[in-house]
Amino acid sequence: MTAVSRPRFPVVLTLLAVLLLGLLLSLGAWQVQRLKWKEGLIAAAEAASVRPPVPVEAALKMQDPEFRRVLLTCRGLARAPYVELQSIEDGDAGVRLISACPVEGGGVLLVDRGFVPAEISARPPVVADDAMPVVVAGVLRRAPKPGAMTPPPAEGRFYGRDAAAMAAALKAAGPVSPFTFYAVTSTNPDWAALRPVAPPAAFSNNHLGYALTWFGLAAALIVFYLVLLRRRMSRKDPVS
Repeated sequence: MTAVSRPRFPVVLTLLAVLLLGLLLSLGAWQVQRLKWKEGLIAAAEAASVRPPVPVEAALKMQDPEFRRVLLTCRGLARAPYVELQSIEDGDAGVRLISACPVEGGGVLLVDRGFVPAEISARPPVVADDAMPVVVAGVLRRAPKPGAMTPPPAEGRFYGRDAAAMAAALKAAGPVSPFTFYAVTSTNPDWAALRPVAPPAAFSNNHLGYALTWFGLAAALIVFYLVLLRRRMSRKDPVS
């Protein structure tokens, strides 16, 4: 007489499916959080862009001066020492000139004076004891930390915005502000090669699409698992 045994429940397969499902849902939830963060960042940038500029000393006392338009008065900035930051602007390779400026109540503020294309070897003159005040308009942005793969600085050229290392190279005394001043008017109007420009305040926001992709994969996994489970459980194995 032939008997029919009921298939055993696929415990290992189920555990793997649960773990993978949890991972996919976690990634989707993380992208939703990133979406909310990015929307807040975009809203903050847009709100700050329409506010009138304020003195940088006042802005640095605010709770969050990110993206604020400010005015900086800095002695000797036009002939200040600088380090170079390797950069790309509108597809052109080059460097940004970074100087340091003491700010009352704000410590040392790094000043991104602008971009110089790679084909231009000339640089503004450096006179360390120049005391001529320079008034510059600009934008405050948090200095992004260099990544783990960022090359170390060499011969005064940096490959990431390591604010503390830049300030040390410039022999700037005092605490370094977490914000960088990006000039939008020239510190050296007589030297056209220097292009003052701040990073765009527009951000790509693809997090909704990423979230839907992860959640879609999670839904597909559930369907695939249920189909596989149904076939497994409906299968009849003959035994003697």
